[in-house]
Amino acid sequence: MSRRAMDRERLINLGMFLLAPVVAIVLAALVAGLVLAATGADPFEVAQETVGYGTSGRSVVAVINKSMSYYLAGIAAAIGFKMLLFNIGIDGQYRMAAFFAAVVGGWIVLPFPFSILLVVGVAMLVGGAWAAIAGLLNAYRGVSVVISTIMLNAIATGIIAWLLDPLRLAVQAPGSNNVTTAEIPESGQLPMIATPMGDINSFIVVAIAVGVIYWVLLGRTRFGFELRATGMSLRAAQVGGVNSRRLIVVTMIMSGAVAGLVGMPQLLGSSYHYGLDFPAGFGWTGISIALLGRNHPIGIAIGALLWAWLERSAQILDLMGVSKEVVTIMQGVIVIAIVVAYELVHRVSVRRQQRFVGLAERSAPGDGPTPVVSGA
Repeated sequence: MSRRAMDRERLINLGMFLLAPVVAIVLAALVAGLVLAATGADPFEVAQETVGYGTSGRSVVAVINKSMSYYLAGIAAAIGFKMLLFNIGIDGQYRMAAFFAAVVGGWIVLPFPFSILLVVGVAMLVGGAWAAIAGLLNAYRGVSVVISTIMLNAIATGIIAWLLDPLRLAVQAPGSNNVTTAEIPESGQLPMIATPMGDINSFIVVAIAVGVIYWVLLGRTRFGFELRATGMSLRAAQVGGVNSRRLIVVTMIMSGAVAGLVGMPQLLGSSYHYGLDFPAGFGWTGISIALLGRNHPIGIAIGALLWAWLERSAQILDLMGVSKEVVTIMQGVIVIAIVVAYELVHRVSVRRQQRFVGLAERSAPGDGPTPVVSGA
């Protein structure tokens, strides 16, 4: 088989995997169009208005700022996926991390930028420690990560609700019903990046760095190879000398540490405290985005931007008398369609590879008879 044929085969496989998310998005748009038509709205008019609103300068900045948390949640989920660990506890991990980071940041005042580093360090430490519980239970007691992380989410909700009280670790402003932690001082607040379209959260630098580290660590190091090998075949990795128990715990700690960063753009760049109104639900969104991006940092970035853009564009629908749940339907269809599309692409790719190997074997020269070497 010639070198050119091998390169062509790789390009075909790459094209098929790139086509899968495009097909999923187009299918979701068609389903949304049918839903709009069924409710009496004009799908083309709605699409024109949402695209126009979503591409305005202010919307672009809002999408970039919102996508940071989605991107970090997607990376956290992808770390677990690489080892076939379904970390559903991202939501609890990032809320626990944001809460305790906010408490420490409000109590301890340090010069800039040490205050920011302290808050981020506490967030990663708490997120990693909370995820380590599920990793230890799975590694040494065989407890399903799915079950343990679901329960840990519920426990995290209870702990935060108990501690977020003026009698414990929270304060309540006079005349306000919102209970929050003490406000982080100015030395612990992130500066914004000024642009003609609006201010961009400077935590984008950290998000990009996390993506680069993820790509290098999991794709270019021995640790990443062992992690991916264990995810492909636990028994084969153990035979090869990989300490699977240690790897499970380390993987969950890494996933939780990244999950701890999910709330930092909001905490350090906008609210400066943790309160009853702190956003939740990033965990499931991160899992969806990781699936959409095929666990690749660039794919996850595109998925995060798409998710944030859909949510931003949905705001114009209320003014048009159209339910914003149409966007939720699109997001759900995208996730279902992308899973089905990737599975179909995987099956087709396997068949093509088998056929390719068969052609290569037939085109290879014969080995001929094995020469007999007489002993001395």
